[in-house]
Amino acid sequence: MALPQSIKNIITQSTIKPSDISIYIKEVGPKGKVLVSHNAHTSRTPASVIKVLPTYAAILKLGFDYRFPTKFYTQGSISNGVLQGDIIVKGFGDPTLDSKDLSKIVAKVREKGIKKITGNIIIDRSFFRVGTKDSSGFDEHLYSAYNAMPDAMMFNERVSTICVKPKKNSVNKKDADGSYKIINKLKVVSKPCKGRYSWPGVRIDKSKVAPKVFLQGQISKHCGQQNICKVLTKPYLSFYYAFKDKLKKAGVQVEGNMRLRKVPTNARPLFTHYSESLEKIVSKTAKKSNNLYARHLLLFLGAKLYGAPATLNKGRKAVKEILRSKGALSSGTLKIDNGSGLSRTAKLSAKMLADMYDNAYTRYAERWMNTLAIAGVDGTIKKRFRSTKVKNRAWMKTGTLKRTKNIGG
Repeated sequence: MALPQSIKNIITQSTIKPSDISIYIKEVGPKGKVLVSHNAHTSRTPASVIKVLPTYAAILKLGFDYRFPTKFYTQGSISNGVLQGDIIVKGFGDPTLDSKDLSKIVAKVREKGIKKITGNIIIDRSFFRVGTKDSSGFDEHLYSAYNAMPDAMMFNERVSTICVKPKKNSVNKKDADGSYKIINKLKVVSKPCKGRYSWPGVRIDKSKVAPKVFLQGQISKHCGQQNICKVLTKPYLSFYYAFKDKLKKAGVQVEGNMRLRKVPTNARPLFTHYSESLEKIVSKTAKKSNNLYARHLLLFLGAKLYGAPATLNKGRKAVKEILRSKGALSSGTLKIDNGSGLSRTAKLSAKMLADMYDNAYTRYAERWMNTLAIAGVDGTIKKRFRSTKVKNRAWMKTGTLKRTKNIGG
């Protein structure tokens, strides 16, 4: 199909070789007219555009209203407010579990009449088989949030936050977390808050069991609070320390420590904490291009279809199987890798992507569309198309890596 001259001109001006570009434009719907097709069947590196596959597969399998559980159990007897035994937490890969959830969780513990726990806090993270890496190591920014690796017992998206308050000359952890240490060598100076005086120097040492974060250099006392957010430690450790601290503040004493093991066969269910809806999770995954959420969706689907523990291979197979069974996957080379797009081995064609979008639109129309970034309104295209007719009239997913740039919707 011949390219319109206007698009030819854009390609010429871009200095990108036509063979390195794929374009597929069609009217919405299975019978919609194809307007432009250029290398539409060529496999490309999709970057974060690949996220729409696990997000759509999750909706097809679980429904918009699904909520991830985190289950709490006890082992031992409860008498006069004392749990003579352990409290057990089993994670099922809820990517949203964070500090804000702890108040509800601790309130439920107290509702069960527990004021003292003589045993340990046992954490079961066996639902995912993902190893022990904190960072994917995809690039040189090892401690950045986008490199965070998944875990069945996720907490705060694996990100530790250090609050620097120059005006008060104070440094503290946002959450109680004894799994890492801060070495504060910052010097507060009376300089304008700009340039090298506007942000702390940060060095991270992970050579020991407990990582150390060195804060160094000079910072202006005129600067506001600075939050340093890094992937430093294990999410289940961060959860343990924050949970134990919240229990203590609520008057619930825990005498033991943390133990990693599976839920014992004689454990008794205490209660279940549920995440926000899958619709909100999928929206954040696509709009904000959240890598960790996408990884979790892929792994969770693997466990749902093929049984726990979840693995990457199970997840890849599950996404393909769900999409194929619903007629959302056309022929061609598809490599999903980890589902987040943080990959050079993932492959997808423009035609396959368009066919999936068509399937999603036919089934869910605007409810699906609104999980994507909206032109000039939110997500990764909030600042794009603002002063054009496209504003609020395009629903897109972007994807960017070095030497790769995509958009589809």
